[in-house]
Amino acid sequence: MVELVVASILVPFLGGLITLVIPRKWVKIFSQLIALVAFLCSLVVLISLIRNGKTATTVDLVQMGRFVIYGVTIDKLSTLIGLAVILVGFLIVVYSTGYLSDKNREHPEHSVERKFYFYLLLFIGSMAGLVYSSTMISLLIFFELTGVCSWGLIGYYDNPGARKSALKAIITTQVAALGLYVATVLLVILTGTFQLSALSSLPDDAKTFIFIGILIAAWGKSAQLPFHFWLPDAMAAPTPISAYLHAASMVKVGVFIFARCLLSAGNVPNIIGIIGSVMAVITMFYGFVMYFPQKDLKRLLAYSTITQLSYIFLALSLSVFGSSMAFNGAVTHIFNHAFAKSLFFLVAGALSYSAGTKMLPSLRGIMAKMPLVGVSFAVAALAVTGTPPFNCFYSKFSIFTGGFEAALKEPILMILMVLALIETIGSFAWLFWIFSSSTSGVPSPEIESSTRLAPSMQWVLVTLVALTFVSGYFASAFMG
Repeated sequence: MVELVVASILVPFLGGLITLVIPRKWVKIFSQLIALVAFLCSLVVLISLIRNGKTATTVDLVQMGRFVIYGVTIDKLSTLIGLAVILVGFLIVVYSTGYLSDKNREHPEHSVERKFYFYLLLFIGSMAGLVYSSTMISLLIFFELTGVCSWGLIGYYDNPGARKSALKAIITTQVAALGLYVATVLLVILTGTFQLSALSSLPDDAKTFIFIGILIAAWGKSAQLPFHFWLPDAMAAPTPISAYLHAASMVKVGVFIFARCLLSAGNVPNIIGIIGSVMAVITMFYGFVMYFPQKDLKRLLAYSTITQLSYIFLALSLSVFGSSMAFNGAVTHIFNHAFAKSLFFLVAGALSYSAGTKMLPSLRGIMAKMPLVGVSFAVAALAVTGTPPFNCFYSKFSIFTGGFEAALKEPILMILMVLALIETIGSFAWLFWIFSSSTSGVPSPEIESSTRLAPSMQWVLVTLVALTFVSGYFASAFMG
């Protein structure tokens, strides 16, 4: 399994470098093959873990003197999230081969840009490296690499707005990264090692300081208050990249690091759970309030991402109080949200490609003129809001069940859970209203004049629709 884990990390890195030198006409097909190989490696790793009884394994790979710099942890958390980030990465590569063309009505592309596929493959490799990491220093390294990739992709269109948004994203996440630097330094000073397993041996005071640093870094990467402002502006990126940033890569780094460190640390002081829970609910309501003024579908989805990540932070924070169901719900929501939200963004991309707009006032009659996009829109809206039988229902149900379980021990948590329940009802109502307004009725002029989607884009939409039906059940069963 270790060899396959290493392959899922290195193959995208090497493939990205090769895209810079091979003939342009080969770049698209080569990038798809590289992403497919990485996905198959992660799939075999997950299957092997199941066959081994889901027994966790950690193997040290890179050592400098007495310090382990990089190792891989193969367990339920890493294999499940690793599969999601690489599978969604593969689907984004396939979708992009159709989206980035001269037939795109909003952003026509007349030649193959190597840098797009270079950064995207590098992103997939960086995410794989992060989710399998067993040391704090390697989490930090891959944390930084994902920032570089996001900078390159957010600024892809190379206009003033895109460059400004890319700069805002990397500066904001770099400032937040100082928390992870401090946490890494404290860990090595107090334990003499970078290995995450050493967290469990620390006293509560030390854990509190380290986890505050981890939370700051996680809030920055996952666009939580007070670092939220970079994410809506990141919509300057091509829509497939917005899908990957919001669904499976950049913003998932923060919640994943928090989850990995909680799992490694064992008992964590309750103050971390309270801080994390309160900040999650505040951010959740901020994101919800920001739904209402949005006219651009992508910006609306950006604020939806902020709120969905808040659910994950809330559940992880609640797990501090001993709720394994809340922790499992958070992990499965990372997995499920990857497919549901990428589908939602790729619907927006399909509208840009075919109709030349993703502005909500111009979207009407989608179902009549573009039935595949309309059905995908419906599935994405229902899945993201946690409607059964779609995937996010399973993870949200676990989050709320585990949350109310934890609330029996801390009265303040009961208030937070009730507020979260109110928010999820409000989100469902608003997104369903957006869906019904956009898909029914006589097609608007923009929708009436829409063109046919590229076959690769159609295939990805159908695949993601199918995944929103099955991934929730699989993730819940896998996590137990």
